[in-house]
Amino acid sequence: MRKRFVKTLIRLFRDEQGGEVIEYALVLGLVIVVAIAVITTFGGKVLARWQSVNSSM
Repeated sequence: MRKRFVKTLIRLFRDEQGGEVIEYALVLGLVIVVAIAVITTFGGKVLARWQSVNSSM
């Protein structure tokens, strides 16, 4: 099982399309990390604003 996994990874790294897939995966990972950082940074402020609006209604 492990050899098959390693062979598949080697094949992906050698194949040009595999390289593109890896690049897209890295970009997607970066976008997810940035999104989590933004949500963490502004999440408390947004929640406080919603609670303020909710209490004023």
